[in-house]
Amino acid sequence: MVVEEQLTDDEVDRIFRALADATRRDILRRTIEAEQSVSALAAAYDMSFAAVQKHVAVLEAARLIIKRAEGRERLVRTDPARIARAQQLLERYQELWRHRIDAIDALLAEPPRPDTPGGSNARHPDHQ
Repeated sequence: MVVEEQLTDDEVDRIFRALADATRRDILRRTIEAEQSVSALAAAYDMSFAAVQKHVAVLEAARLIIKRAEGRERLVRTDPARIARAQQLLERYQELWRHRIDAIDALLAEPPRPDTPGGSNARHPDHQ
């Protein structure tokens, strides 16, 4: 039996912060396809190596990627389990909003009650 650990608020914040940047999302896309060195990643962007390292560090802090040393190189790959956790989190938010929208739709579909504004017994403010 697999027990799913609950993400802390800090973990959720780190995940959303990491995913909020287009460069970091692109790094994830590239490292899902294949493990890459930080050097190879840096070559793909019009920014300094240090800037790419900072993006990688944000992704690593969110645990969306795994970085390992191989000789002098630092290799990066996406952590599919953590991506799945982020997806589950987003699905829970989606389900929450679906329920809220369904509840609003149900309220809007109800006919007005006679004792509420818009109902047949409602008094017009000028006729009191």
